[in-house]
This record gives sequence, structure tokens and C-alpha cells, in this order.
Amino acid sequence: MSALPASAREWHLVARPHGWPEPGDFALREAPVTEPAEGRILVRNLHFSVDPYMRGRMNDVKSYVPPFQLDHPMDGGAVGEVVASNAEGFTVGDHVLHGLGWREYADVNAKHATKVDASLAPLSAYLGVLGMTGLTAYAGLFDVASFKEGDAVFVSGAAGAVGSQVGQMAKLRGASRVIGSAGSDEKVKLLTEEYGFDAAFNYKNGPVAAQLKEAAPDGIDVYFDNVGGEHLEAAISSFNVHGRATICGMIAQYNSTEPTPAPRNLALVIGKRLRLQGMLVGDHAALQPQFVEEVAGWLASGELKYKETVVEGMENGVDAFLGMLRGENTGKMIVSLTR
Repeated sequence: MSALPASAREWHLVARPHGWPEPGDFALREAPVTEPAEGRILVRNLHFSVDPYMRGRMNDVKSYVPPFQLDHPMDGGAVGEVVASNAEGFTVGDHVLHGLGWREYADVNAKHATKVDASLAPLSAYLGVLGMTGLTAYAGLFDVASFKEGDAVFVSGAAGAVGSQVGQMAKLRGASRVIGSAGSDEKVKLLTEEYGFDAAFNYKNGPVAAQLKEAAPDGIDVYFDNVGGEHLEAAISSFNVHGRATICGMIAQYNSTEPTPAPRNLALVIGKRLRLQGMLVGDHAALQPQFVEEVAGWLASGELKYKETVVEGMENGVDAFLGMLRGENTGKMIVSLTR
């Protein structure tokens, strides 16, 4: 126990944001570090994830994940090293993936920890391309959207952690055309030059519907929605008959204080026989082994590329989260505690 600190830092939510979160809604606090009880492990977190869905958990509303509690540590994906174990199957030095991020040390129920192999991929990859975001892309495209070879695919938020994987996976499985939208000219360049998208546009440069129509003159068959709003309306206009949309996120309206209007062209769903389906990655756990096997192969061959935006230091966790909401990340936003 002498090697463990008496206390460590963790981020607490101290006020529920109204609209955009402010730094004052959070507090970095000290908490005691103790030996784990039976069936538990103590993990020194090396990296934790900040994700768009966490904004919804800051509201006190019933949803698919319980809201964060005020004056308690927030949680989310993290990967770290076991420093004390009172659970069978886990030894000091093991690397594990678990759900108690936003803190330097996590006391984890061993049932909720998964060993990960640092020799297969960098540990941070298990929070992104080989983790929840990668599985979201994989399940959302192949399962929810029923992607098939020859489909034309449109992805919003395409330079983000999920979107960049969706586009590349579609290409690897034989899409006829992949179009992405992003929020800067640099990200657009990244999509076409590095990730192999056939076309991409900056949604800030003009109406989304007009830019999508130009990028996909023959229409689209699949839309992977990370944004909602104007992008969803544009996709509905560009859909071919029997188009399918996976509604994964709506980051454009997460910080709205008033209800946002629905797409004005929803009537097109009827004549085009469209399918718009929401998704939660937790429903697709059964795909995990197949996903890891196929994606690890693509990573090893260099066919699938990924980027991370890494923010160093526990004290910068909230800045990283707010930056991610503003779109300052390329690929997965990670907070690294390895200094």
C-alpha cells in the first residue's frame, strides 16, 4: 500500500449546465485512495475518454443512461493499469478497460473490467478505434444501416472518432461512393487525402443540402448521422428509394435550450420508403468479437487509419470535453494521465 497515494483527483459535476457547459459547472476534487474490497481492483487510469453523449448525462432527465449525479465523480471509458487486486483473474500490472474515467485512480468491480493487450494496439486505441467508438461505427453501418456493397454512403461529423471509421469501413466493404461533411477545410482535406472519402465538404461553407447534392449527384443509400438538424434534412432530400439512416448522434442540438425543429421534408420518408433508425452501441455487444477481429486486421494491414487528439493532464479534462463539443478534435478526443 505504501506505493499508493493517500488521495487522488477526480472531476465532479457541481451544477447542471443550461445550454453550453461552463468550466464553473465542474470541480476537480481530491478523494481518498484505498485498497480494493473483495471482487474489486484498483486501477491507475492512463487515459480516459470524453464523448458527446456525456453532455446529455449532465441534464437531470430520464434517458438510456442515468444522469451524472451532482457532487459525485463523473464516469466514462478509461484504460489503465491494475495497481492492487482483490479479484481472481486480475494481477498487478494488467491493463484493463473499464467505465470509471474522469479520475486518476478507479476502484472497479472486476466484473466490469476487461483485460486489453497493449501489444495489439496502443492502449488509447481501446477507447476509440478498437473500443466503443469503433464498435459504434461498425455496428451502426453494417447492422443498423444494413450496408451492402455498392451503396453510396454519407457521413456527418465525418472527421470525428465515429464518422472517420464509418467512411473507411464503407470503402473497405465496397461502397460505390463515400461522402463526408466536416467543420473545417483542414478536416475536409483529411477525409479525402488520408481517409479515402470520394468527396467531402465543409458544412460552414454553404447550405448542406446543396453541397451534398453536388457531392452525391446520384443520391445516397445510407446516411450515418452524428449531427442531426440541417444534415438530416439534407440526407432525406438526397436519399434514393429504400435509403437507410443510422441516427447515432445529434451533436448540433445537444446544447440547445429550446426544442429544435424537425426536418421539414419528413413527408419524403413515405414515397422513398426510407428507414430512419436510432442506435445505442450497448445493444450490439454480441458483435464485439467479430468487430475486434476484423478491425484489428484492418489496422495491422494499414487499410484502416485513425487519429487521436490527446490532451495531457488530469487538470485539463474539462477543457478537453468542451473542446470536443466545439469540434476542436480530429478523431477521438483522449485525456492522457501518463505524465
